[in-house]
Amino acid sequence: MLTKSIVIVYNRFMDTKNALEQFGLIGKKADVYLSALELGGATVIQIAQKANVKRTTAYDILLDLQKDGLVSQTASGKKRLFIGEDPEKIIKDFEKKEAVFAEILPELKTIFNVKGIKPKIRFYEGKEGLIEVYNDTLRYSGEILAFASEDVVKVLEMSWAESYVKQRIKKRIFYKGIFSKSKILEKEFLSKDHEQLRASKIIDGNKYPFSNEIMIYGHQKVATISSKDSMGIIIESAEIYRTQKSIFELLWDNLPEIKLK
Repeated sequence: MLTKSIVIVYNRFMDTKNALEQFGLIGKKADVYLSALELGGATVIQIAQKANVKRTTAYDILLDLQKDGLVSQTASGKKRLFIGEDPEKIIKDFEKKEAVFAEILPELKTIFNVKGIKPKIRFYEGKEGLIEVYNDTLRYSGEILAFASEDVVKVLEMSWAESYVKQRIKKRIFYKGIFSKSKILEKEFLSKDHEQLRASKIIDGNKYPFSNEIMIYGHQKVATISSKDSMGIIIESAEIYRTQKSIFELLWDNLPEIKLK
């Protein structure tokens, strides 16, 4: 029974160690960090013994971990102690770095696309393909600009449309749409623009009929969806994105504000 418990503890330790490797704590670096974390406040010798590494190796690793914000130093009399930082603090540090990177990501993606790379085009078919195209629009920050109609609701059904809107709201993604007038859209969606993080304008569907949807999003993506044909296309190109965005904004600026009865 004791042997089985030891095996379980060992396996958990290895799982933790393997997970830490995903964050750059490879090999002895993970051992030293885990030892410092468990001991709470210990000398280099104590940490080295627990991690089963040489003192000089432990010291060098601890200095690297300190630079990364994973351990800190304090003094107890003449002794220098190393303390493993609270894992909660580490998570917050990663979140801060992720937030900073997210802010510059649009600029980086634009720079990446300018290097003469051909536009990326992906095709999707069937209902599952259409849903994947819409899901892609929720993977990016910023707003979605769209030419939309009621056809997608008819094909993918109202329950899916409501779920999509809820996900978009949860991610705080604002939606700006030019809609072909219809009773379904006016009743179920356009009348709830404010609460659903949306701004809408309507065109005369008889005079300007369109049934497919075009979504401009992700700082360099344009998606065209034909619900009736069960087909979707995603084009990834900064140049095409900018042009489509300009066309949308030109029409938006010249359409009257929405007036629902």
